[in-house]
Amino acid sequence: MNKQFAGKSALVTGGGSGIGRASALALAAEGALVTVAGRTAVTLKETVRLIEAAGGSARYVVADITDEAQVENAAQAATEDIGRLDLALNNAGYDGEYQLTTDYSTEMLDHMIALNVRGMFLSMKYELRHMVAQGSGAIVNMASGAGLIGVPGFSGYTATKAAEIAMTKSSSLEAAPHGIRINAVCPGLVDTPMIAALDADVRASLSASHPLGRIAQPQEIADAVVWLASDKSSFVTGIALPIDGGYSVP
Repeated sequence: MNKQFAGKSALVTGGGSGIGRASALALAAEGALVTVAGRTAVTLKETVRLIEAAGGSARYVVADITDEAQVENAAQAATEDIGRLDLALNNAGYDGEYQLTTDYSTEMLDHMIALNVRGMFLSMKYELRHMVAQGSGAIVNMASGAGLIGVPGFSGYTATKAAEIAMTKSSSLEAAPHGIRINAVCPGLVDTPMIAALDADVRASLSASHPLGRIAQPQEIADAVVWLASDKSSFVTGIALPIDGGYSVP
């Protein structure tokens, strides 16, 4: 059976856990040679192990996406085997904590802007350099449903996620003449280790806030990433796709 990403290379930032790991596994299952990037070697190595155990191909590179030289190096590393970068998922980011705007930590906001805005900007900058040179590619940015609506207590987070969506739209217009598509996915709450650690009553309340009555599994977000990266979405660019069980519906 032919795999849709056979012979293609992919870069996944924040690939050591959660949605990033699920997406890296899903891209590899479709034949991509996946490079996972992030700040923690131990979790990245585990993602590579899982991919290889499933019969896929992967490598890892330690990179802080707020450091321009490290981002450039990660993008270059993803091209080493076949000389091109076909697919990218910019997933690394920072959620922060619940704080009212009047009490919002400036340090937390600065860190969030550095990771979510600067980090995604730098990632696209160097991914696009490779893709423009080769005349093709697909980028998926991990935004959030919080970038589409207001969320009390998360004004800084929503601002950075709205910025990610705006960057996606602007960059998609620049990239389109070069045969490159750029889209964003906007998850609601996802069953990641951070959510799993919450009190059961809190989890139940969060699940109830989604019209479908539950939160997403990482694989459900990964499935959307695969679709947006594939030729099955070949006429789709510049969108911010909610995957949130109806949470952002007005």
